[in-house]
Amino acid sequence: MKRKSVESSNLASVGYDAKGQILEIEFNHGGVYQYFDVPQVVYDELMDAGSHGRYFVHNIKNDYEYVKL
Repeated sequence: MKRKSVESSNLASVGYDAKGQILEIEFNHGGVYQYFDVPQVVYDELMDAGSHGRYFVHNIKNDYEYVKL
């Protein structure tokens, strides 16, 4: 999945597969995770957020199933 770099102290890049509703996040510490059943609106809000890291913690981290790649 192609990811876009983001300006964040926690997140390095973010990708999204709209058809599969899979959000892929690369963290600055090097880990890459995929989050499942994430609606397009959540991805859009994450990318538009003033703080990507804060949005991730409050709206994604504990709300969606995930796997570490």
